[in-house]
Amino acid sequence: MSDPPTATRAALRRLARRHQALDIEITELDTELGPLVQRAAPALLELFGVGTETAGQLLASAGDNAERMRSEAAFAHLAGVAPIPASSGRTRRHRLNRGGDRAANNALHTIVLVRMRHDPRTRAYVQRRTTQGLSKKEIMRCLKRFVAREIYRALTSTSTGSITQNDLAPAA
Repeated sequence: MSDPPTATRAALRRLARRHQALDIEITELDTELGPLVQRAAPALLELFGVGTETAGQLLASAGDNAERMRSEAAFAHLAGVAPIPASSGRTRRHRLNRGGDRAANNALHTIVLVRMRHDPRTRAYVQRRTTQGLSKKEIMRCLKRFVAREIYRALTSTSTGSITQNDLAPAA
């Protein structure tokens, strides 16, 4: 096999430089996001499996006024993890709501994956529910709903009164 043409090598070099630049930019933005999220919702970051990016996404999805969500169910509906009956015949089951904020749902999904991999309590729960005959998809639905409850409590217990809009404004 011969060497790639000069144009291909040049394109690959540009692509590699762009990748390195974006990697540096992501690192810088993560550095800026960390203190903001810590200040806005320290209780959220204390939850197992919740990192800076997922917490930031959940804060953005909840909006400026987390108190507007009247209940855990309202937050679950917002995040697209409210269970909807999907029964047919003698089979009784539920599925997740396809609506809601997909980015918040993705953040909850990430948290559930981290817990399924590293949290002993969650691993025991998955094992128990698997022996009961639930599929992995159904188990993840239950776990997302449980995580949504925890996130709701953390969001509504956090005092956001000390944070002003200027604190969250992007740097110029």
